[in-house]
Amino acid sequence: MSEQEKRVVGDNDVVSLEYTLTVDGEVVDSSEGHGPIEFIQGRGNIIPGLEKEVYGMSVGESKAVSVAPAEGYGEEDPNAFVEIPKSEFPPEIPVEVGTPLQLRDHQGQVFDAVIAEVRDDTALLNFNHPLAGKTLNFQIKVVGIREATPEELDHGHVHH
Repeated sequence: MSEQEKRVVGDNDVVSLEYTLTVDGEVVDSSEGHGPIEFIQGRGNIIPGLEKEVYGMSVGESKAVSVAPAEGYGEEDPNAFVEIPKSEFPPEIPVEVGTPLQLRDHQGQVFDAVIAEVRDDTALLNFNHPLAGKTLNFQIKVVGIREATPEELDHGHVHH
C-alpha cells in the first residue's frame, strides 16, 4: 500500500474533492464536468459542516453527508429583506419574483439579492444566500490529499 493510499485528511492538507450537492431533491451544484475542488482542510475554505465530515477520509473514499443550515449557509435572516420602490429599478430589469440582482453600496461593495415579492409600488429584495435555511445533501469523494506548501498555508488558499 502506498503512502498516498494510507493517508487520511487532517488539518493543513490540500484536499481534492469530487462532490454533488442536492437541495430539496434537486442537484444544485456538482464538480462533474469541472473537476474536483481543492481546498486547505481546517482553514474554513469550505462550509463548516462539510469540512468536519472530510476529516479522516482517505483517497478513494466516498460518503453521503447531510449539513444542517447552522453548519452550512446559516438560517434565513429576516433582517436581510429590504423593500425598494419599483421606481428605483432601471427599465431593463424585470421586476418579477426570482429576478437576481447585484447591488453596490456607496463603498462599491457588491451584494447579491433576489426579488422575493412584488407589491403594488415596491419590491421586496432578499439578500440572504440562496441556500440559507436549507439542508445541504452532499455526495463526496476524496480524490487527492497532499501537504499544503508553506506559501499556501501563509496565503490561506490553494495555489495551482
